[in-house]
Amino acid sequence: MAEQVPREPLMSMDSVLPILDRIAILGGLTEAQLGQVFQRLRPISFDANQVVFEEGEAASYIYIVLEGAVKLVFDVYGEAHLKAVLTPGNCFGETSLIGIQPHSVTAITREPTELLVLSGDALNELLQEDKELFSMLVLNIARESCRRLFKTNEQLRTCLSHCPSSVADGILAY
Repeated sequence: MAEQVPREPLMSMDSVLPILDRIAILGGLTEAQLGQVFQRLRPISFDANQVVFEEGEAASYIYIVLEGAVKLVFDVYGEAHLKAVLTPGNCFGETSLIGIQPHSVTAITREPTELLVLSGDALNELLQEDKELFSMLVLNIARESCRRLFKTNEQLRTCLSHCPSSVADGILAY
């Protein structure tokens, strides 16, 4: 899949500030720090049922849902399984970008959707220019990843309680 290129920078922080305030990875940032992140965000639009990225692709961006909805699906033996539906204020792709891992899911829009993206290059600029802000972002991403891992572990525990122990052997060791 050819990656879609984000548009020019956003013009008005006021138009997206209510969304930025709800994004977990931006929690605890000062207004000045939010402004620095805002300057690096780029809008990108998708039609309904359009693939944002596919499972296994290299990560390039952190995505924030501004309008619309995105479903995250993963493949199990050729069958798509819904993992989550993300709505305005949710972000995704950050764990793959920070972890330098391929995407573990496919992201598909459910309806016409407007996303804000923060590129890996923009994140690296923050590392060079404001280590405190970069550290806060990475710490927030780590916290959000831990919350998701906790939820995933709870779901896995439920699934494994219904499986023979031989199925669980490889899953439980990491």
